[in-house]
Amino acid sequence: MILESRYYNSNACIALIIYIFARVLENIINKYHPISLDEMSGIKLMNRTDTKFVTTVDRLRLLLMMARDDYRIQEINGRRVASYYTAYFDTPDHNMYIVHQNGHAGRQKLRIRSYIDSGLNFLEVKTKNNHGRTRKKRVDMLGFDPMNPDHDIRFLRQDDEFRYYDEFLRKHLRYDPATMSERLENNFKRITLVNKAKTERLTIDTSLKFHNLETDCRADLTGLVIIELKRDGLQPSPVLGMLRELRIKPCGFSKYCMGSALTNSSLKRNNFKERLHLIERLMNVEMQNLVSPRLTIN
Repeated sequence: MILESRYYNSNACIALIIYIFARVLENIINKYHPISLDEMSGIKLMNRTDTKFVTTVDRLRLLLMMARDDYRIQEINGRRVASYYTAYFDTPDHNMYIVHQNGHAGRQKLRIRSYIDSGLNFLEVKTKNNHGRTRKKRVDMLGFDPMNPDHDIRFLRQDDEFRYYDEFLRKHLRYDPATMSERLENNFKRITLVNKAKTERLTIDTSLKFHNLETDCRADLTGLVIIELKRDGLQPSPVLGMLRELRIKPCGFSKYCMGSALTNSSLKRNNFKERLHLIERLMNVEMQNLVSPRLTIN
């Protein structure tokens, strides 16, 4: 498993990776033309399709250099890399995880998503239907602090504090809200690119870290990159040719499921084994890239 990888057994080594990755990517993304949040809000992807890709930071470095003439980068208050926090909920028998692991369509996720830099926090219900379309509904999560998160949140009808969420959850969630409790938390950094035609968004997640709130196990996937292409229907995408050239192939990746599988050995993971092995290979390759002259800081 990844946590036992011979390349990732040192905190000092992980710290070195974080520093090098941050410097290399910062130099590249600073050359992009920015797009503001107001401009971003005007991009309506009404018939959206999502495709995920998993790769390494070294491959991301090449992709970002290739994409500079076709994309702009989201900038908020001078920041081009945003910090995120997420807490995932599930039933006592981990039904949300199991439904996904078993490959069933029509699955749901319940989470708190925090945009740390802007101070925004939302309670979100994500539903993926039988046609692969994802619908997200959310409501403000009042008083939540991602820097000091409450790990004992329960949505009980008799609790006056959470009556605010009861109607929202019972409308959009297929599970009894009272059975839900926090199972996993994660942090990551995100870069968001928009093509110049404004028909797609490309989110790029790095520095993924997971903490299982049941087992207290942790997984640090620094060096792994999750790219998600969100476009309007089947509109042509400039990045697809670049991804093919770099041999970065589509690959499903659920942060909740992968983080849970890595940090809770009691969970069934048969259908995730191929992806878990891919992650391990990519992580080991990325560690080897650290000593390569290709990863130099200008």
